[in-house]
Amino acid sequence: MLGRRPRSAKGRPIRTDTLVAKRRHDSHDVTESTLVVNDLSVKYGNVSALSDFSVVVQPGQVCGLIGPNGAGKTTAIDAMTGFIQPSAGTVTLGGRDLSRLSPQARAKSGLVRTFQRLELFDDLTVRENVEVAVNAATRSGASKMNASEALRMAGIHDVGEHYPTVLPHGQRRLVAFARAIAGSPQILLLDEPASGLDTEETEHLAEHMRALVDRREIGVLLIDHDMALVLSVCDWLEVIDFGLGIASGTPEAVSRDRAVISAYIGED
Repeated sequence: MLGRRPRSAKGRPIRTDTLVAKRRHDSHDVTESTLVVNDLSVKYGNVSALSDFSVVVQPGQVCGLIGPNGAGKTTAIDAMTGFIQPSAGTVTLGGRDLSRLSPQARAKSGLVRTFQRLELFDDLTVRENVEVAVNAATRSGASKMNASEALRMAGIHDVGEHYPTVLPHGQRRLVAFARAIAGSPQILLLDEPASGLDTEETEHLAEHMRALVDRREIGVLLIDHDMALVLSVCDWLEVIDFGLGIASGTPEAVSRDRAVISAYIGED
């Protein structure tokens, strides 16, 4: 296996039958907050960075997107959120086609992301950083959370009056997480949120992420190289390599998939 046995979401045992698990992605289960990505492709000249990528993320679910370095994971998020223009494919949220919208319009529609590089305002306090997202959500009519609640849900309510520059890297990551959830997303795309975190900080992030999903029914698409985090918090996994999907299923099933093991550790 690629890591430790995953715990179940919401206290329920994880079923390893892939056919049963795939019913979570059946089109009949699409709700007004479901993200559906169909056949998304990205090309740079003659090079295909992403080919026919599809994923469904439902509210109340953490879907992990994993793969080796350079597999196309961040490219997929960039294309979903409008930061790069795909050569083909569609992105819908709750049945609404977002494919031609700007990144800002997609965020206002409920599709919110974080970045590998922290984009914090160092001249504002932590609370003020989060309030920026709250105010933006309020103007778009999507506000469902205030800054204090977002800080509590990220587990950093005690550093609200500090400036980001005085915080350790792990807490700065959590500030970015708090700001993202303060934007009242329907679907939250997290790009390497545990990068640079130690074991305790990663477990802290996992706890708060799972609580956010379970209590708020937010859908999360998670990219991270920390397989212990991925296997512990995700309900479903999609695996890509060289821009192509190579496996999907429950964490337990995927972690035993030969193609996935080969992609990660180089075995035939």
